[in-house]
Amino acid sequence: MRSLGFDVRTAADAAGVTEELAAVPAHERVALVDPRFVGHVHALRLALTDPRFPAAATRGALTVQPEARTALTRALAAAAHRGETAPAGAAGGPERAAVPGADARDGDAGPVGGDAGPSGGAVASGAGHRPGATVRAPGAVHAPGEYAGSPSRTRPSGAATALDPSGAAALDSSGTAAALDPSGATALDPSRATALGPSGTAAADGFAPAPGAHPSGAAAAPGATAAPGAPGATAPGATGTHSWVDDIAARLDAEGVPVHRPELGVLVAAVPADARERATAADAVAAVDDERVRLRAAVKSRDGFFTTFCISPYSRYIARWCARRGLTPNQVTTASLLTAFIAAACAATGTRPGFVSAGVLLIASFVLDCTDGQLARYSLQYSTLGAWLDATFDRAKEYAYYAGLALGAARAGGGDDVWALALGAMVLQTCRHVVDFAFNEANHDATGNTSPTAALSGRLDSVGWTVWARRMIVLPIGERWAMIAVLTAFTTPRITFYALLVGCALAACYTTAGRVLRSLTRRAERSDRAVRALAELTDSGPLAEAVAKAAARGAGSFLAPLSAVLGAAAVLAGTAAGGFGSWLPVGCAVLYAVLAGVAVAAPLKGPLDWLVPPLFRAAEYGTILILAARSEVNGALPAAFGLVAAVAYHHYDTVYRIRGGTGAPPHRLVRAIGGHEGRTVVVTAAAALLHDQNQGFTIALTALAAALALAVLIESIRFWVSSGAPAVHDETGEPA
Repeated sequence: MRSLGFDVRTAADAAGVTEELAAVPAHERVALVDPRFVGHVHALRLALTDPRFPAAATRGALTVQPEARTALTRALAAAAHRGETAPAGAAGGPERAAVPGADARDGDAGPVGGDAGPSGGAVASGAGHRPGATVRAPGAVHAPGEYAGSPSRTRPSGAATALDPSGAAALDSSGTAAALDPSGATALDPSRATALGPSGTAAADGFAPAPGAHPSGAAAAPGATAAPGAPGATAPGATGTHSWVDDIAARLDAEGVPVHRPELGVLVAAVPADARERATAADAVAAVDDERVRLRAAVKSRDGFFTTFCISPYSRYIARWCARRGLTPNQVTTASLLTAFIAAACAATGTRPGFVSAGVLLIASFVLDCTDGQLARYSLQYSTLGAWLDATFDRAKEYAYYAGLALGAARAGGGDDVWALALGAMVLQTCRHVVDFAFNEANHDATGNTSPTAALSGRLDSVGWTVWARRMIVLPIGERWAMIAVLTAFTTPRITFYALLVGCALAACYTTAGRVLRSLTRRAERSDRAVRALAELTDSGPLAEAVAKAAARGAGSFLAPLSAVLGAAAVLAGTAAGGFGSWLPVGCAVLYAVLAGVAVAAPLKGPLDWLVPPLFRAAEYGTILILAARSEVNGALPAAFGLVAAVAYHHYDTVYRIRGGTGAPPHRLVRAIGGHEGRTVVVTAAAALLHDQNQGFTIALTALAAALALAVLIESIRFWVSSGAPAVHDETGEPA
């Protein structure tokens, strides 16, 4: 337990555990561990040190966050009222506590295993997550209860307490752990208790793979099987014995506390009934190298071809190196951002050595980008700040690099102006992401969510080469950045952007067409949560809202996407036809605002209503691009690039808040920045009014970009550093 950052106290029964638990401050996390537990240290790490869940358990071990402490106390009180104690053979005795302040360091090699004799309980504190970190279980649905509430509910600093009826361990944020043993022996006493320390592991801050991640390729213990109905694997032939900790976990489930049970795969977690079973379990533990499992689990279970085969084979070892030296994922993320910015600066020089250096540094930035997530999974370091950085830095790095390429092209011999291509690449990439986000949110929890197209896709997944081919077709971030880096080094910025635009356009057509087919062939019932998410993703402002109220209607199967298509086509065609300085784009923008209001006048429950948000993004961004490109005003395109970047940040921020279950940014902010239709009208009006003024349009775009960036950044930073922000980490492995 000390290798995971816990101090341990012992107790004889439920009453003793309750007494020890009462000594742990209410804002700290606690855990219960059966001292007879035999298994891998990484199995305990998964169960006891992942900070994202209100409660988590594996065989013989349980941890709860502060919001579930009251439910845990009730469960312990019920056990005490029924007279439940440690299993037969446990004897009462004085409590003994380990030295407080233990932190999470590399553990000694060997399995976790307790004495086969009388069992006790342990209450431990510490190791959950760092003081000051606030986290939550992504997507957790809380049942009614004192710990329930907004899905954004976060937990104070990482305290934990482990408890087991036969002897539990309570872990609190102070970094101490107490083992409660009815026999009076400390669970960490070499004469009686567990020898903790992963086989060859280095645990700088306990860390585990994402829920559901399978450490494929790890050597399985001979004959080891998963215990039916219980997480983890039991030793071959071992049935295990009754553990009070498992009863407490079951009571928490019954009270509506969502108890997360990590998938252990080949890892062993057992409470043996006798010496024979203990020996068998120890043999099963020895047969599996949990450090190998831990390293494999640090890598996403689903990723792109380039990332899987060209980056992850060595980046996981960089992640372990960082963990052993106390580096945090946030530090690695920041290093990745700085490396990308240096790459953009090199590209901006406009020289061949600069372009070559930029390509090399962009790949180095991507390696660090993979490493930060692997470090987070390896060491279970999840935080709200990390979620925010991870959610925004990838786009900041890529779009800053686009700007660097555009500057470099202008400074290179001949002075090639590719700002329109750079802005077009950013618009296309952002619209692709919005398609992904809107489709996934629309079908996140839909019922009856099946279709022949989806079934065909599932069958293709069983054919190995088609999986990788389809992942590469969508041009995920690994393939995309590799292509950009190579083309930057050996060609020109213009060729780089042409290849990027063609590749992203083909990928967008492929993914969007497939999703449209799925939507038309399925008969899914969209949930209220999905409808609300789509409404928030539309980013509708006062103009669209006013029209929606006046045009209130019943939901139509295709009226919403049809209105959005007509509105987007009208404003884009009118802007292109009218030219810079014409009032035609202004009239088309007003028509667009009216049709946008009609599109959102009813709940977005239709099969293709998820297309509405990306159509709005394409209309707004495309209008800005066309006006800036046709203005021929010096500096208009760079200013438009900054404006679209500021608006895109607001839209990405909205997406990640929705993913975290906290909803969109405050409606007052959306109204203050005009909504998509309001900004479109303002930009077209500025072009019409300022067309005859030198630099007037450029100044207007720059001022609007600065004002929007200031407003959205202030609100975004306020939210992501607040106690209500979720720790959202993308564990789906879907290519970005």
